[in-house]
Amino acid sequence: MRPIPLLFLVLTIILTGCRQQEPGNAPQKNMNQNKYAPKPYVKIKHPEWSRNAAIYQLNTRQFSEEGTFNAAAGQLPRLKELGVDIIWLMPIHEIGVKNRKGSLGSPYSVKDYYSVNPEFGTLEDLRSFVKAAHDLGMYVILDWVANHTAWDNILVKEHPEWYERDYKGDFMPTPWWDWSDIIDLDFSEPGVREYMTEAMKYWVQEVDIDGYRCDVAGFVPVDFWNGLRKELDAVKPVFMLAEWESRDLHAQAFDMTYAWSWNETVHKICMGQADVNSLFIYYSWNESAFPENAYRMTFVSNHDKNAWEGTMWEQFGDGLEAAIVLSVVGDGMPLIYNGQEAGNSKRLKFFERDPVKWQEHRIGLLYKDLFALMKKNPALWHGKWGGTMIRGPNSSEKEVLSFVRQNEKDKVFAVFNFSGTSREVTFREPLYHGTYTDYFNGEAVRFDETTVLNLSAWGYRVFVAE
Repeated sequence: MRPIPLLFLVLTIILTGCRQQEPGNAPQKNMNQNKYAPKPYVKIKHPEWSRNAAIYQLNTRQFSEEGTFNAAAGQLPRLKELGVDIIWLMPIHEIGVKNRKGSLGSPYSVKDYYSVNPEFGTLEDLRSFVKAAHDLGMYVILDWVANHTAWDNILVKEHPEWYERDYKGDFMPTPWWDWSDIIDLDFSEPGVREYMTEAMKYWVQEVDIDGYRCDVAGFVPVDFWNGLRKELDAVKPVFMLAEWESRDLHAQAFDMTYAWSWNETVHKICMGQADVNSLFIYYSWNESAFPENAYRMTFVSNHDKNAWEGTMWEQFGDGLEAAIVLSVVGDGMPLIYNGQEAGNSKRLKFFERDPVKWQEHRIGLLYKDLFALMKKNPALWHGKWGGTMIRGPNSSEKEVLSFVRQNEKDKVFAVFNFSGTSREVTFREPLYHGTYTDYFNGEAVRFDETTVLNLSAWGYRVFVAE
């Protein structure tokens, strides 16, 4: 074979190097890679303090004997000790009289978005409540009803053109529901959007609230919420919760959406209407369809569930405590509805006064223990800050749920027996192997391929890696 002349070899190397820098070669490939590189779906920035927060729904009317902001403020230190970070105040506005339900009406029938319901106190009382919460390192979000108003809201006379009409040309309640005490706003009207935005900015500016829980958020156009979030954040960074279950709301508007389907599935399991495999549907959907940095709110009760479907005891029976534990150590931000921590066993009246009977109760102590674990263990934090739930296959998968949440330093292994029969369970994959502390009894436990775990009926175990 003829040897290649040295000069030809040098020129070939130089020319080859030059060609690699020409358009259409490697740089073009890099440009294409950048073009197709994934971009974060969640474009809002969650408040740093929300990463390991617990949320509490406060129904002012039923929270105290007095039913006022001032009385509720007196219990804020107790909620702080419980481990609560976010106080969600149910609607604080004056309630409509026309077509009112019950003697006091629904808080979700708003007469004036700039008013304070005198039943609860004054504007100054509300300011004092928010300041008291802030002084304790807690945050306050207001319940906001954008979709509809009371029949006698001030806008009905001032801007009747801002309302939806039925086929007869009359004001109309939300279609197909029995919400006869309200009528729907028309968000195709720019004036509605401007008015609603300014009203929501008002409470952030004037009372220093920290965000909103937005009622039936999916009934209001997403682009309205996207624009609103920008305007609110320009006043101060806020936290936004949507009463809805949709990934689209997470992109530019809401930090958190409801995990309605989680609640409904766990309810069915505890009532014997489904097995644990049905819960895999929710967790698969949550991990695959929702963005990693989306918060979901997990709960066993709220005002709707309690008033219309049953107490936490009615909804979950003997599986209640297991459901509560899963709501905290599984993926999601846990919610308490007021009275749960006192073991409330009655359906609180919705249109009348019906105060919670306060007492120390094991449910409250359980929540307190769980919140303490969640706050100190980053594997249980929310969104991008927490560890993904990884299924741990076991020998009784129809009855027993087992999973690991972990990051580089922290690891939690949790097992739940969602059945009325005790179980002996073995595990098939090595993810759970290691040395742990049983969180509820403090015992050291070692797991390996030979481990057999005994679970009582409706029992649960939470193991924290050492």
